[in-house]
Amino acid sequence: MMRIPFLILLFVNALTSQARVLLVDARKGPFTTLTQALERAASGDTILVNTGEYCEINLQVRVPVVILGQNFPVLDGEGKGEIMTIQSDRVVVEGLVFRNSGRSSYNDVAALRLVDCRNVTIRNNQFEKNFFAVYAQHVTACRIEGNRIESDARDEINSANGIHCWKSDSLHIASNRVTGHRDGIYFEFVTHSLVESNLSYQNVRYGIHFMFSNDDVYRSNQFSDNGAGVAVMYSSRIHMLDNTFSDNWGSAAYGILLKDISDGRVEGNRFLRNSVGILMEGSSRLRMQRNLFRSNGWALKIQANCADNMITGNNFQSNSFDVATNGDLVLSRFDRNYWDKYEGYDLNRNGVGDVPYRPVSLFAMISERNASVMMLYRSFMATLLDRIEKILPALTPADMKDDYPLMRPVQL
Repeated sequence: MMRIPFLILLFVNALTSQARVLLVDARKGPFTTLTQALERAASGDTILVNTGEYCEINLQVRVPVVILGQNFPVLDGEGKGEIMTIQSDRVVVEGLVFRNSGRSSYNDVAALRLVDCRNVTIRNNQFEKNFFAVYAQHVTACRIEGNRIESDARDEINSANGIHCWKSDSLHIASNRVTGHRDGIYFEFVTHSLVESNLSYQNVRYGIHFMFSNDDVYRSNQFSDNGAGVAVMYSSRIHMLDNTFSDNWGSAAYGILLKDISDGRVEGNRFLRNSVGILMEGSSRLRMQRNLFRSNGWALKIQANCADNMITGNNFQSNSFDVATNGDLVLSRFDRNYWDKYEGYDLNRNGVGDVPYRPVSLFAMISERNASVMMLYRSFMATLLDRIEKILPALTPADMKDDYPLMRPVQL
């Protein structure tokens, strides 16, 4: 019985004894380029890259190795092409600077590309002035974490995404800072993945963008001052938890656009100072609760083609308009939310208003159909129309109401 652990120990020692450390130093060697070290590397080796600048492109990683930078050596693509491609499982890349990848209007050129691999970790690197920074395709159980990703995008056509993931599964995207790209983080056909604790700000289009991706979670992220906010489209079972969406301003900007998604959760988020907190189109069976909507233009725009959504236990405070819609059909339910515009009463002091609250104002309905009337916002006439509509509702949807409005904000 005692021989089995001893044999296992001998086997492990035999494996680890074959691993080497390959030193890359542009001045002293023994390898003066990372290309040379990768050509000599074997499975399990560590490539240690000393500080310096290495002008290399098309680096191919085809065996399981650890690539570590000391004092952030720079891999400069000089605008000529892709810098590194990983095509092996169990690779770690840490402590490098990827700078100046090539750019193209018809090819997806990336600083670092992951292709058909598993269990790869991209950690604590810096990406500067690249087209795509990290591009993952057909990968599984990979981690992209702790990276600083910055570029100089000015428009959508001539820019690309910071972290771009396509047809992949079980990814972990965590604690990255992404700015200056088209979309900070992009998912297309990505499943069972977690996006958490990232900061995505001042990107040309979206802070994060989901397309045809199911069973994913993004939580505790901050999305700020992006061109159009965040978009989740044509996806199912997406859980959006404890994120902050702030300062996304513009005629086509929102905290989140939820377009044709279903069976998801929107919980514990903060929507602060956006043109629209949430815009919902064709979305169904979503549960939205414990969210804070504060100082937005419109807190929530819910189109008439949305159905079976539950909006409960949220705080609506200091928004210009609480809710807007584009039709009379109401197929979603509001229940036990706090509305700071509620002027009802609570005679039995149970914390719930005795009369329903109708969150859609007449002026919101009119401005939804004719944006130019916003010049009359806060005028005496607009206030008078809203008062009359509350007394004798005629144009606002009769069924869009919260029958049990809370008298005090929800503890979030």
